[in-house]
Amino acid sequence: MGWLRNVERSVLSILDGLAVTLSWTFRRPVTLQYPDKLEQRTQDALPPGYRGILEVDLRLCTGCLLCEKTCPIACIDVAVEKNAAGGRDLTRFDIDISRCMYCGLCSEPCPSGAIAHSAEFEATAASIDDLTLHFVRSPVPVARPKASETIERAPRGSILKDVIKGYGRRPGPAPRAAEPIPTPAVEPAATAPAAEPSATEKEPTP
Repeated sequence: MGWLRNVERSVLSILDGLAVTLSWTFRRPVTLQYPDKLEQRTQDALPPGYRGILEVDLRLCTGCLLCEKTCPIACIDVAVEKNAAGGRDLTRFDIDISRCMYCGLCSEPCPSGAIAHSAEFEATAASIDDLTLHFVRSPVPVARPKASETIERAPRGSILKDVIKGYGRRPGPAPRAAEPIPTPAVEPAATAPAAEPSATEKEPTP
């Protein structure tokens, strides 16, 4: 009678599994097509502490280089040079987001809050070189501590709109034209020498 119990248990397990599968047929789907069928942007639904792509408000940057020094993987490259008036200008502020591990160690020691994480996470590109964000386009005077206190930071994510514009929509490299395959030169076949007439074909001598 033990085998009957095994058969009964197997049949009940199959029916139980089919009942679960059938119940999901009439339920509202959980998986939605991203981003077409979402009622709200994913970036707007993320918590304030979410660590997305880094952005820099150059109006607040004092050029202290603390973010570059504390980055454990050296994905931040900042250059400060003296200008003709005797002040200092930011001439380069690059962040390689392909190497960034979003640890937040660069934003914590920033005295003015110039560098911070945004809620943006979409930054696809056709080439890995395009994943280096260049925030400085022309020399920018460094902020003074007293003046930077009166400047409110730009809204979260607004700076990246100009920096990563076009990411994910850039066309890939143009396909290379097919190079013609060289045809090897064929040497003409050597002409075989004319065969000498056989002894039977030779004319008899008079």
